Amino acid sequence: MAQRVALLLQYLGSDFCGWQRQLNGISVQQTIEEAIALHAGHAVTIYGAGRTDTGVHASAQVAHFNTTSPIPSDRWAKILTASLPKSIAILQSVAVADTWHAQFSAIWRRYRYVIYTGQQPNVFWRQFCWHYYYAPLDEDLMRQALLPMLGEHDLSALQRAGSKRRHARLTMQEVACWREGDLVMVEVQASGFLYGMIRLLMGLLVQVGRSQMSLQEFADIWQNQRRSLVKYAAPPQGLCLIGVGYPQNPFTVKTRSFWG
Repeated sequence: MAQRVALLLQYLGSDFCGWQRQLNGISVQQTIEEAIALHAGHAVTIYGAGRTDTGVHASAQVAHFNTTSPIPSDRWAKILTASLPKSIAILQSVAVADTWHAQFSAIWRRYRYVIYTGQQPNVFWRQFCWHYYYAPLDEDLMRQALLPMLGEHDLSALQRAGSKRRHARLTMQEVACWREGDLVMVEVQASGFLYGMIRLLMGLLVQVGRSQMSLQEFADIWQNQRRSLVKYAAPPQGLCLIGVGYPQNPFTVKTRSFWG
């Protein structure tokens, strides 16, 4: 009898070419699908809540797959984690209804971006942050730039070329920017995200934070879809998918990232 299994998982994006299967690299999706097939005895396709890019991490990605295997749904987490590379961990596996979908049932995703502003390199942070030491950053200015983005907007200016999405409208639900010592943290929660959106947004915010771009100039770019003025994307290693929300959360495990 077929069952649908939902997975709550973590991975280090630096080891993969992104979430989605690619022709020219090893993806998280491919790696997990092959591990499931090994134990299920048949090929599977897994569907993720978010398609993270090459080098982007996840501390709370969600995915699901269908299987006819007799393995109980709650056993998959332990079985897969033992079979997968150490850069992937399945935190919990649960049975869900066959109408439940990791991507389409989600009502929000939340990302965090971390910037390390210390003058000296830190090997422990290198894999998980953007080391930005070129100029001081004003996190208050960066937070002020984010606040008007709350609500539903067309954010075409923050979408990389190659997207197959039909439109660029989404609802920004929460935004935050704060400092902890040498670390500047930015969190954004939205109904969905455009291809490459957060990294393009961070490239602009850093210009605001170092007073290279005014709050008015920043607002003009995204409010008037001035994509040609968005020149830089922040590096991927500072970005992490830290949460996915559902009307009824099927998971009981509490997730934590490297940053707490």
